[in-house]
Amino acid sequence: MTDKPGVKVRAARASFLRSIKLVAWSFMGIRANKEYQADLAKVNPLHVVVVGIVGVLLLVVLLMVLVNWVVAK
Repeated sequence: MTDKPGVKVRAARASFLRSIKLVAWSFMGIRANKEYQADLAKVNPLHVVVVGIVGVLLLVVLLMVLVNWVVAK
């Protein structure tokens, strides 16, 4: 990042928090396409894969706990 004329400054860095938000919106399926495309250009694909796998594992564990809790009553 320099102040030299003609040198482009990088856009917002790919952040892990942005990846989490992207995957969360994708799980719910209510993200606008324009915003989705803008976010997609600013995330690291590895972050998205990691967050997606962790999200799926959390969802499965949460469902298992919920089912066990309901069946136990």
